[in-house]
Amino acid sequence: MARRDLPQLDLLTGFEAAARHLSFTKAAAELFLTQSAISRQVQALEAQIGTPLFQRRHRALLLTDAGQLLYRSTQDVLGVLEAATREIRGLHTARTLTVTTTISFASLWLIPRLPRFRERHPQIDVRISADHAVFDLSRDRIDVAIRYCAPERAPAQATKLFGESVVPMCSPALLRDRKRPLRVPADLRHHVLLHDDYLDSTPWLEWGNWLQSQGLGDLKPAGDLRFSIYDQMIQAALEGQGVALGRLPLLTQHLRSRRLVMPFADGHRSGDEPTSSRAFYLITEPRAAHRPEVQAFVDWVLAETAEAPARTAAAPAARR
Repeated sequence: MARRDLPQLDLLTGFEAAARHLSFTKAAAELFLTQSAISRQVQALEAQIGTPLFQRRHRALLLTDAGQLLYRSTQDVLGVLEAATREIRGLHTARTLTVTTTISFASLWLIPRLPRFRERHPQIDVRISADHAVFDLSRDRIDVAIRYCAPERAPAQATKLFGESVVPMCSPALLRDRKRPLRVPADLRHHVLLHDDYLDSTPWLEWGNWLQSQGLGDLKPAGDLRFSIYDQMIQAALEGQGVALGRLPLLTQHLRSRRLVMPFADGHRSGDEPTSSRAFYLITEPRAAHRPEVQAFVDWVLAETAEAPARTAAAPAARR
């Protein structure tokens, strides 16, 4: 239908209400108009279309065949317009922020804690972009970044969240295997060691360096499993497939829930272990920093990371 053949659109709301109620009086009350105003709207619509839409009887109002056809179409059209209006209003009222970070930080630290943020701020929608690539926040329309990098590579406006330490971790099931003890680092010869090959530029996360720091450079494990993604390696550890070098505080929640344990209760730390020069830094896109939803997220992350040392210290040691 060409647009010039359309009836006057402002008349359709009065017609739809009258057809739905089969009453000019009830339609008028719903639309805060007079009964005579609704009657005139319907008459004007009938004149434009060229056919009666209602049968007017004594104390009764019925739709004609043409009226029924127009009523069904009007309901569909007004329903679509109403849904579109709600969506448009939602675009202006919904508060959304985009966060980019590494895959490991997203899956092991951020996502498990995200329900706490959602509980406090249910009106804020969060979009997480997990990638090892470094994005331009302004160009890529990203509000907040949490990056794992050396201090000299962190932007001047970045806020340090925490560094990390590395501790052997495994499933509690491995500690119950009496045929393969796991009480001191030398017992690792009885077990499979899990490796993350992606982190080839981070020697503090390699088993060879950790064993060397313990005076066990010649130790031969029962086997090795290698993964290209750290999260996959941790999943293997959770399933009891071997011992992994766990990154703290990324894995604090797994320790608190005892899905993972530190098999060497005293840590067997000599002070010579490889240490990381990198840390996790929070960066806010300058133009996004003033938005309430972005500030709420930043404040929440800072509060969560402030609790991280206490939670790490409170992580239960392995018990036999």
